Amino acid sequence: MRRRRGWCSINGLMSETHPFTTTTFDIPGYRVTKSFGVVRGIIVRSRSVVGNLGASIQSLFGGNITIYTELCERARDDAFRDMITHANQLSANAVIGVRYDATEIAPGITEVLCYGTAVQVEPAH
Repeated sequence: MRRRRGWCSINGLMSETHPFTTTTFDIPGYRVTKSFGVVRGIIVRSRSVVGNLGASIQSLFGGNITIYTELCERARDDAFRDMITHANQLSANAVIGVRYDATEIAPGITEVLCYGTAVQVEPAH
């Protein structure tokens, strides 16, 4: 991966937990200098037989079904990281308008999509 020196403490490239990812279309105190277009991360996950059994037992008692919650969180995190990787490949240092979407492809198989607009930002003067 190519590294550049820049104004950002992470050498101009986003880390996996970059502060310049936002659901809004601007970053207060910064201005967009270049747009690279849509970036995305897509993950397709299925539930295992063991996971389904554990979730069935949890559902008997009601409340949060932690096995499914953990699966969803992991899928969202993986999709987010893939989106950040895609943005890094374009030399973006921010992603604006970040959104998530999920679609059931088949029973027990779900696609999780994380997408946004990759941009280059610099401090506003």
